[in-house]
Amino acid sequence: MDLDAKLFEILKQEAEMAEKMNGGALSGEAIATLSRDYAKVGKIATLARKYLDAKRAIDDAIEMQAEPELKDVANEQLNLFKGLLPDLEQQLQLALLPKDDADDRSAIVEIRAGVGGDEAALFAGDLYNQYINYAARRGWTTVVIGENPISLHGYKEIVFKVEGRGVYERLKYEGGIHRVQRVPETEASGRIHTSAASVAVMPEAEEIDVKVNEADLKIDVYRSAGAGGQSVNTTDSAVRITHIPTGIVVTCQNERSQIQNRATAMNILRSKLYEKERSEQQDSRDNLRSSMVGSGDRSEKIRTYNFPEQRITDHRIKLTLYKLDELMAGGEALDEMIDALIAHDQLERLARLK
Repeated sequence: MDLDAKLFEILKQEAEMAEKMNGGALSGEAIATLSRDYAKVGKIATLARKYLDAKRAIDDAIEMQAEPELKDVANEQLNLFKGLLPDLEQQLQLALLPKDDADDRSAIVEIRAGVGGDEAALFAGDLYNQYINYAARRGWTTVVIGENPISLHGYKEIVFKVEGRGVYERLKYEGGIHRVQRVPETEASGRIHTSAASVAVMPEAEEIDVKVNEADLKIDVYRSAGAGGQSVNTTDSAVRITHIPTGIVVTCQNERSQIQNRATAMNILRSKLYEKERSEQQDSRDNLRSSMVGSGDRSEKIRTYNFPEQRITDHRIKLTLYKLDELMAGGEALDEMIDALIAHDQLERLARLK
């Protein structure tokens, strides 16, 4: 199917959906689902109309050129719409790219300190604060699922959920090794140290996405503990679930009861299994997923944060911004970085289609 035929099909689909919505036969969840789908189709349909109108205007201008008294107007119209057409065509191609089914979902984020000792744990804490501030600015909510803090306001590991529409679509680009260059708070001599933290981002899975066989699970309960080994409570409420076929281990101790911790741990396990399955099925995401899994070694870095120079560099797209404080605060600089990564990803996928 050529592009024009595909666009006419989309316009027909939009009209049929509008008719269903105005028919009054749907209600509840059905109308909500149709409304979301209609909004998505509507964005492409708007571009389609602009593109097809531009093509018609070009055809009209070519016909007008045959009339001597209209030739100047025709040439002006022809040049105008010929100039608009390539950009409209690229916008349409981007809009028609296959969507990641998980983009609209909430996400589970894991941040782990890598090389660098306490300084790496402090940086992991800085990354966590960056993401919760970013989430708040975008109207998302965050819930801590599990943590292993150190006494200096950092984390050896922290796992949290970011809830909201379209969370995974933006945060998935944060997966990988983040490297920091700065003078540690604990460094008396003022020398710049390099350390790292790893970030993994998974779309939140639902029960219908992954069926987990209870016989494949090894479930242990133990007493929750806080920083420094201090007891959080005096009951065996913490839960560790091992998925035997894959070896994936999930722990949760932040909820008040064993039942709540088990439910949260199962949610994380499903998300890990869902992401594993998606990675195996979608070759186009192999590089993205491999960048999210690592030992914390500096050689696997995706981004470097240089505090003395106030510089952030994303090595995947070779983009450097001198807005480190704004980015670390979860401000617009993080949006600027993510927008550039999305655009780069879209262009790469377009190139593979050609």
